[in-house]
Amino acid sequence: MTQTPPRWDLTNVYTGLSDPKLQADMQWVIDQGSALEAFYKSDLLPLTAETDPQLLNTRLNDLLERLQASYLKAHTIGAYLNSFISTDSYNKEALRLHSQFNIQTMPAQNTAMKINAWLGKIKAALPYALALPGPAHEHAFSLTEAAEQAQYLMSEAEEILANELSLSGGHAWDQLQGTVTSQKTAGIELEGELKQLPMPALINLHGHADEAVRKLAYETELREWQTIEEPLAACMNGIKGTVNTLNKHRGRQDALHSALDMARIDRKTLDAMMGVMTDSFPMFRRYFRAKAARFGQEQLPWWNLFAPVGKSERRYSYDEAKTLILENFASFTPELAAFAKGAFDHNWIDAEQRPGKRGGAFCMSVPAVKESRILCNFDSSLDQTMTMAHELGHGFHNYCMFQANRTEMQRRTPMTMAETASIMCETIVFNAIISQVRDPQEELAILETSLIGDSQVIVDISSRFLFEKEVFERREKSELSAEELSEIMERAQKATYGDGLNERYLHKYMWTWKPHYYDMVLSFYNFPYAFGLLFGTGLYAIYQQRGADFIPDYKALLASTGMGNAADLAASFGIDIRARKFWQDSLAVIEKKVDRYCEL
Repeated sequence: MTQTPPRWDLTNVYTGLSDPKLQADMQWVIDQGSALEAFYKSDLLPLTAETDPQLLNTRLNDLLERLQASYLKAHTIGAYLNSFISTDSYNKEALRLHSQFNIQTMPAQNTAMKINAWLGKIKAALPYALALPGPAHEHAFSLTEAAEQAQYLMSEAEEILANELSLSGGHAWDQLQGTVTSQKTAGIELEGELKQLPMPALINLHGHADEAVRKLAYETELREWQTIEEPLAACMNGIKGTVNTLNKHRGRQDALHSALDMARIDRKTLDAMMGVMTDSFPMFRRYFRAKAARFGQEQLPWWNLFAPVGKSERRYSYDEAKTLILENFASFTPELAAFAKGAFDHNWIDAEQRPGKRGGAFCMSVPAVKESRILCNFDSSLDQTMTMAHELGHGFHNYCMFQANRTEMQRRTPMTMAETASIMCETIVFNAIISQVRDPQEELAILETSLIGDSQVIVDISSRFLFEKEVFERREKSELSAEELSEIMERAQKATYGDGLNERYLHKYMWTWKPHYYDMVLSFYNFPYAFGLLFGTGLYAIYQQRGADFIPDYKALLASTGMGNAADLAASFGIDIRARKFWQDSLAVIEKKVDRYCEL
């Protein structure tokens, strides 16, 4: 287990931060922004809702050609710079270039906002122009969505000011949170030796086999987060205050309103899903209490929430995790396995834990080379192995869109649908592993890993939703102290975990290190993960019924997630996401795992 997990390689994109090609591409994007502004003023602005549909169609086609080229290069540059920032927050040159690029492309973002406002003004004429063949017709969903969302734009001057202030406002708070948390380390005594660990490595000790280590890690983590709670509270107040102000001036009902539109679902869908999730809490609490009993406890303290049970947890070298994933992906479709093998072979994955690297995991696309890159913090556990499978699912999702030659606008997938392939890949690996197990104690250990993930996505995600909802509501009236934020978090955990957890040992600082809370654009990041788990679970049930015939339709769905709302995409599989039954059926699959866990 001494093998060092790899770091990702993006040298096929640019050779380094000083690569002249990177500088040239950055300048090209900036220049294209100026050209787009000129095109908007001369060719688009004069057009009205009364313009001939053929002329409007021609201008829209010209617009799309300009936008796609700029988006492709800009998104690739953004991914490349993020590959340095997310893995090494000490890299001053990457931070400088990232800031410089954001500032210099701000005029282009302002022009994009003006174009969206213009689309809103000609909305009545769009159906006729989009009905004509060509690029505009192929991007009808994106253009129509932009026109509809234009009603929530402020005046042009206000939107430009908001965009420009975001760099020194909301985005600056986001960057501060990332820098502070990624550079934080903690001293902890392990195996008789004092070690200085980055916070992601300390958090991963929640799954350590020794309860004494888990408890010490929990206590150390709370102590360390307390030392930086005030600057992080300032970040939270800055972000949520900015979002509240902008939502008010844009005519939004509340912060959830824009989140639902970004997720491409309606409140009826969210209410149906969240209602069924709330109904499932007693089932999950039964699991928590059964787990607590294995440790001789009535209720779980937080440090045992992620504890392994059953047969001694097997540890995986990076190569062993790779083999496990590839073998099980192949059972679903050889194409998925071939994709994952390419990701491993070409070092698309940054798995090493180290100071300056962000915690958690994510997958990002690198569109210019039609590839993805995956960040995780591999620690040889089954849980982290499943995380790699999850993120490779995101990569396969990107692969399907690239294979279908989707443009950048057609690839804009909401978070609700973005979890589809990742949950599918997790489920594939889990079901394949557990079907081969004969030892009840080993089965218990695998069920434990799966239920930890399920309970986090259903129960803990619900607590995060309640937390964020209350923070937004209270931030309208005043700033919130670090103590108040911690109190809100504990109250949300009590409301969701209930008597499954020991109220004396909750995790009041969960708000400090979850980066999604600090994203000015992405409020209420939480419920899309639950949507993804339950939607993916429902799709897997359909796969079990249809077998190999399911694969082409599944790939077509993945290739189209940026080209429709969630309800219409789900309907292609006969799924009604506004009805409680679909969500109940998916949770029933998880309940069977809880039942089996309690039996063992």
